[in-house]
Amino acid sequence: MTKYIFCTGGVVSSLGKGVAAASIGRILKSRGLAVTVQKLDPYLNVDPGTMSPYEHGEVFVLEDGAETDLDLGAYERFIDENLSRASNLTSGQVYQQVINRERRGDYLGKTIQVIPHVTNQIKATINQVARQTKADVVIVEVGGTVGDIEGLPFLEALRQMRKDLGRDNTYYIHVTLLPHLATTNELKTKPTQHSVRELRGIGIQPDMIMCRADLPVGDDLREKIALFCDVDRQAVIPLPTASTIYEVPLTLEDYRVADIICARMKIDCRTPDLAEWRDMVAHIKGPKPHTVTVGIVGKYVELEDAYMSVYEALNHAAVHHNCAVNIEWISSEDLERMRNVERLENLDGIVVPGGFGERGVEGKIVAAKFARVRKVPYLGLCLGMQVMVIELAREVFESDAPNSTEFNPATTHPVIDLMPDQRDIADLGGTMRLGSYPCHLIPGTIAANAYQADQVDERHRHRFEFNNEFKEQLGQAGLVFSGLSPDGRLVEIAELRDHPFMLGSQFHPEFKSRPTRPHPLFAQFIRAALDRVVAAQSAPAAATEPAPVSG
Repeated sequence: MTKYIFCTGGVVSSLGKGVAAASIGRILKSRGLAVTVQKLDPYLNVDPGTMSPYEHGEVFVLEDGAETDLDLGAYERFIDENLSRASNLTSGQVYQQVINRERRGDYLGKTIQVIPHVTNQIKATINQVARQTKADVVIVEVGGTVGDIEGLPFLEALRQMRKDLGRDNTYYIHVTLLPHLATTNELKTKPTQHSVRELRGIGIQPDMIMCRADLPVGDDLREKIALFCDVDRQAVIPLPTASTIYEVPLTLEDYRVADIICARMKIDCRTPDLAEWRDMVAHIKGPKPHTVTVGIVGKYVELEDAYMSVYEALNHAAVHHNCAVNIEWISSEDLERMRNVERLENLDGIVVPGGFGERGVEGKIVAAKFARVRKVPYLGLCLGMQVMVIELAREVFESDAPNSTEFNPATTHPVIDLMPDQRDIADLGGTMRLGSYPCHLIPGTIAANAYQADQVDERHRHRFEFNNEFKEQLGQAGLVFSGLSPDGRLVEIAELRDHPFMLGSQFHPEFKSRPTRPHPLFAQFIRAALDRVVAAQSAPAAATEPAPVSG
């Protein structure tokens, strides 16, 4: 029978439950177990696809096109498994499914209630993940904190799971905060005690408590928490703030978390193999001979979680090349107003990520022009590819007219246009080109050399595409269409000829990068940025007049 581990949170949100759940998955997988992870989100949105990045951070897209919570990105990066739509369940989905069944008459006239109908739907979806993946262990994280009114149906469903499946097949982990009181210079356990009491009032007794803290958690505090929360002392696990999130699985391994879980749930497993993971963490923490400075030019840079996968993918590639990466967060709105343009001067590489809406787009075009003129390595992701095309088209046609119809429906040069099958769509949620699609690579191009393959599959999230009416003219100007859909109709990758690295992808490569296996495009981009650093350090100092990028 599949085993279930349920992760809840207390005291405050944003404690890192997602990283904790993913880390548990990593150490269990290292023992030869088949592992998958699921996120239960209490909000009433059907999915985060229509939510502002300021509200929810990044929308992480899965292979099957599901728009999900950013924690699923952490799950995939840690356990190195592609998840499915069933791995992210929201209250909105649950109630939508229940109401649809009621309208069809599936409940045979019964009064529909939270218990048992809503909780049964939640349990059915949890069990669906186990059936689909045939996993030995399903790790389920509940968003929010204990005491949130919107999360109560999820917690009630998890309480019932132990009754349905038995104690040996269910395990409850509670992640809490030990706040530091500066006046007495001590960590306080009382909020954890109250949080566990709230959880027990719902009917769930945690089997393990993970304690987030910014200071070391002594044995005396572990003893105190074990006593007051009725948990084995060895099952009180300190989770001090780490220098890298990828160190967390090793911390859990040091505290024998997987051994405790496997013994309690009667799971037979092999000796763990974390050698590759340990080597990767050692490389992250070790000294680096070079540092590359990369600017992420976006409209949501005030909330770095909006670009979580981009940030992680850059770091994965830097580890691969044994260099450090310094991220500069640059507001595209500032560049649009020609403010802080000088910040581009000190960059070794520029990344322009995706986004929606007109705000800040002209600033991204400024960044693309700077990269083209100054020969700075440039990686455009989705909208980042589109602004690269717009900028080049304005140069070719010597006009500001080239644009995307997303931003100027009346443009006379619609180099980026709405996909034909998107023209009559009214609903915004879940209606874009979403999920994994094949891309044929053109031999001899930067893209093909990076992938070392003829065809790849990548994840999309967009409505607008390159307009083939301008293919010939922009091709003559040096734009190389290095990745195409198998039928040749859609441009998936474009790159600039006679440039060290100026490449844009219509898809989101960041979603498929892994800490021990960086995405090829990010790896090639960091390689180009590193080459620029090394060349600058070895070149004799010379006073040169920089090429203009504005005006």
